[in-house]
Amino acid sequence: MRSSAGKLLSHSQWMRNRGARFHVPAPSCDSQKMWNSTAAPPPDENSDQNSIDAGSSMRKPISLWPGMYHSPVTNALWEARRNMFETPTGGEDASRSELAAKTPSRSRTSILYKFSSDFVLREQYRNPWNEIRTGKLVEDLDALAGTISFKHCSSGDGSARSMILVTASVDRIIMKRPIRVDADLSIVGAVTWVGRSSMEMQLQVIQSQDANHPSESVALEANFTFVARDAKTGKSTPINPVTPETEHEKFLWKEAEERNKLRKQKRAQGKEEQEKLKDLERLNDLLAEGRVFLDMPALADRDSILIKDTSHENSLICQPQQRNIHGRIFGGFLMRKAFELAFSNAYTFAGVSPRFLEVDRVDFIKPVDVGNFLRFKSRILYTEATSSAEPLINIEVVAHVTSPELRSSEVSNRFYFTFSVRPEAMKDGMKIRNVVPGTEEEARRVIERMDAERPIS
Repeated sequence: MRSSAGKLLSHSQWMRNRGARFHVPAPSCDSQKMWNSTAAPPPDENSDQNSIDAGSSMRKPISLWPGMYHSPVTNALWEARRNMFETPTGGEDASRSELAAKTPSRSRTSILYKFSSDFVLREQYRNPWNEIRTGKLVEDLDALAGTISFKHCSSGDGSARSMILVTASVDRIIMKRPIRVDADLSIVGAVTWVGRSSMEMQLQVIQSQDANHPSESVALEANFTFVARDAKTGKSTPINPVTPETEHEKFLWKEAEERNKLRKQKRAQGKEEQEKLKDLERLNDLLAEGRVFLDMPALADRDSILIKDTSHENSLICQPQQRNIHGRIFGGFLMRKAFELAFSNAYTFAGVSPRFLEVDRVDFIKPVDVGNFLRFKSRILYTEATSSAEPLINIEVVAHVTSPELRSSEVSNRFYFTFSVRPEAMKDGMKIRNVVPGTEEEARRVIERMDAERPIS
């Protein structure tokens, strides 16, 4: 890129120049301001003092820390965390500070996206259909969840440096209605539940529906689970308890407690159910049509397709710029790459731009390090066409950490997404094909995912 004088500019210089041209007055993303924010403020003249401006990091130089660039919001969030890692902790005594119960309001944090007035920021989040880039928003959700977890675990003197906080899972990310890229939005989140070494956070994307409905409402909701590990031993370490105050906070705590119990039940039942699956009658029912494809392809149903024929994959080398403050690959980056592959898979399957509905589940099984060769494999497990107006496309993405030198490949993450297509496409007579398994392994995965969507009786 060149300036008007013909001088070659770096990308960062160019972005700073553009940020100056489209400058929107905003408060400095000072870490102490964010650290002391306790609630998503009402829309008044002081609201900017209690929230993070999503575009602020593009309008000033970024401090050098691991993972220097991901997105405007992750930069702003990490800038806000910076003092925590630069302030002396007082040695060993800091790491042994006593646990202190905190209310959800102590960790509550919000991010403001000024899309209506910040052209540069809007361009970072706009997709080819002039809609929001959901993958980047998911990346930001993970970054915000990380900041919230640090705020909850910190004692205010930097003692949280003695532990590593990582994303353990994402229970669900549900799109309640389409998110616009031309209207301001905010993300608000707080810790809602704490176990011994794990915590759950609820995050909400809030935006007005349109000019005719200026009042804000929840457009997307997500539940993230983070776990704490001792920085030296890598073992689980206790964290500050949470004390809900309001009736709504108590309700969220109860919901999270029930989810945690269900997760434990499912883990306990997992091995037993796995053995039973081979004898289930529905396993053979699922495989019946797939066997026709394999043995008599000319007679197979033209409105169906084998799971293996819906597969997509991509690969990448994990670069230093993608690491987080602990030197590992940023979980939000992995979620964005998985989402973009799943979106591409749904796009080529349906033949029209898909509509994202929810992330059903994300499991972080193994950490991913800088230099790892990472492969993402996507496939459509099944479709649901019970509603002709809104058929569902259920997609699995599995990330593999591959080591060519050691001739090894391990699963690091599993992601499950649900997409649909726009109603206007269905009105034109478009059909979504049925997806059928061709192997027992595929049939088992389909049954497992269907069962995972139903609560334990």
